[in-house]
Amino acid sequence: MSKAIKVSVIGAGSAQFSLGIVKDLCLSEGLAGSHISFMDVSDERLDMIYKLATRYAQQLGASLTFDATTERAASLQDGEFVLNAAYVLGHHVEAKMRQLAADKYGYYHSGGQFGAYHQLRLMLDVAQQMEKICPEAWLIQSGNPVFDGCTLLTRETGIKVCGLCHGHYHYREIAETIGFDPDRVVWQAPGLNHNIWLTHFIYEGRNAYPLIDEWIETQGETYWRTHIANRTHDAQMSRGAVHQYHMYGLFPIGDTVRRGGWWYHSDIETKKHWYGEPWGGPDTHLARPYYVKTLGERVVAMTQWANDPQTDLVQAVGTQKTREQIVPIIDALVNNNEGLFQVNVPNYGVLTGLPDDLVVEVPAVVNHKGIQPLRVGSLPPKIMLEQILPDWLDTERELLAFKTGDRSLLLYGVLNHHQTRSYEQAVAVLDDLMNMDEVKAVEDRAHMTRVSDYFKEQACLTSQPFVSLPSA
Repeated sequence: MSKAIKVSVIGAGSAQFSLGIVKDLCLSEGLAGSHISFMDVSDERLDMIYKLATRYAQQLGASLTFDATTERAASLQDGEFVLNAAYVLGHHVEAKMRQLAADKYGYYHSGGQFGAYHQLRLMLDVAQQMEKICPEAWLIQSGNPVFDGCTLLTRETGIKVCGLCHGHYHYREIAETIGFDPDRVVWQAPGLNHNIWLTHFIYEGRNAYPLIDEWIETQGETYWRTHIANRTHDAQMSRGAVHQYHMYGLFPIGDTVRRGGWWYHSDIETKKHWYGEPWGGPDTHLARPYYVKTLGERVVAMTQWANDPQTDLVQAVGTQKTREQIVPIIDALVNNNEGLFQVNVPNYGVLTGLPDDLVVEVPAVVNHKGIQPLRVGSLPPKIMLEQILPDWLDTERELLAFKTGDRSLLLYGVLNHHQTRSYEQAVAVLDDLMNMDEVKAVEDRAHMTRVSDYFKEQACLTSQPFVSLPSA
């Protein structure tokens, strides 16, 4: 038995993401006959993903249908699942912002940034439009910031929201590095998105943390001295990750490793010490351009496939499902093919010590009854005080800045950055970044001009994106 559904992919120009979704849908018999609507502001990217998807499905003999549109309302019409992977500013604008902050104000890589205002506006706009067009649909949010955005949407809309990330899969790297099969691991890593901690690590029925300790004691130094990362995000077993484990008593997982404290991130030599060669982790002036370059090369290759009718897409794309949770979660909700997943959903007592309407990242059983998070209890007090609670407060400031237009809330984050030397420096870099032509141009896009009716009614969003800052 199968059930046909309509899936809307917002930001479908993130073609590698979209093609992975198409592949997983094609290989999921329970979703045969489904329709996928691709939406993006780029006609060129839409054309590419539409061609790839239709030809791949045809070659596989999958009974999926597709359309492509630049009109979000059309894509949302009759949607049952909406997948939002859109990135408003894009990698190249992001790189230009980092360069400005570095060249003019002396910040190293991402210092002085003002948060995710434009992303939050897009996320809220999508969810509010869903309330009008497809109010019963699930919104699966993959575009960052998952924590901030899903919390905003939970509080301000009635849409069913599930945030997803794939950083939790890095528990597998721990198992593989110390020498056992990750498929035989029972694990749990709750927390907040990009801030999760390995509370359970069980292999063959026994606590496997002692195996981690043994590896650190006997092989760690050799690994850190000789290991050369083969991808920018290869940092799960780095010196920095182990140092955080020793500080907090639990291993940080996935993107959590990138957080740490300022002392891991002061300059490239320090980053290489903690996160290894050749890039010093994913957040450096060496790693980020390489990461974006590989994405660009992938898009070029996919464009060539799309425009060459002789390309065997089954051979090029493969027939093995991705590790993305999106399609399995859809299948579980639609066809009751129950599974255990790592999700970002409202807390409601699942993780002790946090508000009910804050979105947390936890394991959940998913079936026809919905997404049912498991109660994971509490994290160690030190992790709560030094990692979880500060992260929560940063998000509350960001959301309040978004709602009120109080730019001083964004300034507070810049002032607290360890590379900021003065109030004047922080004000100047924030003004320059927010007044970049590429940043201001976003305000002119049709999908970014609507302001929340809720915020208008409450008179808590200014007519301008942000009010002026107090002078020194």
